[in-house]
Formats: sequence, structure tokens, C-alpha cells
Amino acid sequence: MHVEISNMMYDIVEGLIADYQDSGDLETFKMELIRIFSTEIQYSAEDFANEKPLELTEKIHSQVWKGYQRKKEIIARQATPVIKNVYETKAEIYENIVVPISDGHRIYQITTNLKKAYETEGLELSKSFEKAIMLITIDEAWKEHLRELDDLKQAVQNASYEQKDPLLIYKFESFNLFKAMIDKNNKSIVASLAKAHIPIRDASQVRQANQSRRTDLSKLRTQKDDPGAGSQGYSRQPGEGMPPKAQVVQPIRAEKKVGRNEPCPCGSGKKYKQCHGK
Repeated sequence: MHVEISNMMYDIVEGLIADYQDSGDLETFKMELIRIFSTEIQYSAEDFANEKPLELTEKIHSQVWKGYQRKKEIIARQATPVIKNVYETKAEIYENIVVPISDGHRIYQITTNLKKAYETEGLELSKSFEKAIMLITIDEAWKEHLRELDDLKQAVQNASYEQKDPLLIYKFESFNLFKAMIDKNNKSIVASLAKAHIPIRDASQVRQANQSRRTDLSKLRTQKDDPGAGSQGYSRQPGEGMPPKAQVVQPIRAEKKVGRNEPCPCGSGKKYKQCHGK
């Protein structure tokens, strides 16, 4: 794992030098080193411009690698008291533990072996973090790369209208996308590793890995009336648990209006206006 990470750092440094040394843009080069490696270098513009690219790459790579090793030692020192406390008090309960580690953007729940972490004084936790970061970042980058290839496959179909071979264009463009993915992936992995820190030091927040939750069945109730459930306390009373009946609203009926010259409804034989319509 160390060899792969070291090679990633070397490739990134080499690419940054190729991008910024010819233009003499030392300030942007320093900002990129801080953004990716969280490391600041002391170089003058003259030394940066006159140094051979290979020698400059070796020097800066050595510096950022030493900085990363110091970062791992800091994480190990921070985690050791917590790991020691958990191991000495709960070693018979926990085999693997989960420790949160942050890169400043998100918090990763890192699973590591408690005994190995205790015996290596926290270095096993750093190894587990390296492995987790590489797997997570590669998985996310590869899924995004597949989506980009699907979009490219649809886009190159129009090349036939320009008398160009869509397959040939797809090969060139997909290779460029793959190189860009590798470069972006390496920078993302290295940046996460270089900025790693433990956001907590409370042993109570270190928990056992894959701890399952039990469902409390004591509060569950049967959905059907069980004739034999009455003796067990699960019988349901009539109307219990049923939704309330909706109140039936009767329609409003408008009675026919009696005209003034029509016979009175009372049966007197008189007109309505001369009887009850006065």
C-alpha cells in the first residue's frame, strides 16, 4: 500500500512541475501543493525555474512523503489512548472497532482490528484508513467514468455526419477520459490522506463494528383477531384499533315555494295570499 501511495504522490508532483515550471508560475504551484498535500515548500522563483525537473520532482516528493508520514504518526498518537482504553476494558467484547476519521469534507467510519491497532500503537488504524480511502475513491471515480463513457458513446454518433469514424473518435476520447480519471483519482486519494484527522477523542464514541440492532417485539400488536390470543393478552376489543366512522352528512332539500295565487297547503280552499301567506 505504501508503494502505491508513494507512486501516486510522485506522479502528481511530476505533473504539477510539468504544468507550472515552464511558465514560472511558482505561486500557483505552491497553492496546488497546499491544496493536495497540505505541504508548503520554501523555493525561490529563480531556483524553481532553473532546477532540473527530475531533481525538483525528487526533492518535493521526498518532502511531501515525509509530511505524510508525520501525519500518520500524529493520527496514531491521537488514537492510541482511546484504543488502549477500549482494549484494556472491552477486549473480550470487541474484535473490530469503528473509528471516525475526517478529511475535512466528510467523515469516514474506519473499521480496524482492535488487537492489531493496540499492538502497533495505532498504526494499524492508518493502514485501514488508507485501504478504505482507496477503495471508496476508486469505486466512486469508476462509476462516474462509466457514466461519462455512456455520454460519449451517444455523442460520437454524430461524427458520421462529418465523414469521420465514430469508433476511432470514441477510442481517442475514451482514452483521454481514462487518463483524466486516473489523475483526478490520484489527487483525490492523496488529498484525503494528507488532510486526515480524528475529529473525536472520546472512547465512548468508538463502537464495535457491525453491531446489530434488536427490534423490540414487546410493543407489537397482532393485526387480526386471533381466537386463541385472548389468554396471551393480544385480543382486541370490539371497535379497538378501527378507524372512527365518518359522519354521514344529509343533503339539504329545498321545499317548493308556494305562489301567492295558488291554493293554500293547509287545505282551507283559500288562496295562499288570503290564508297563511298574509
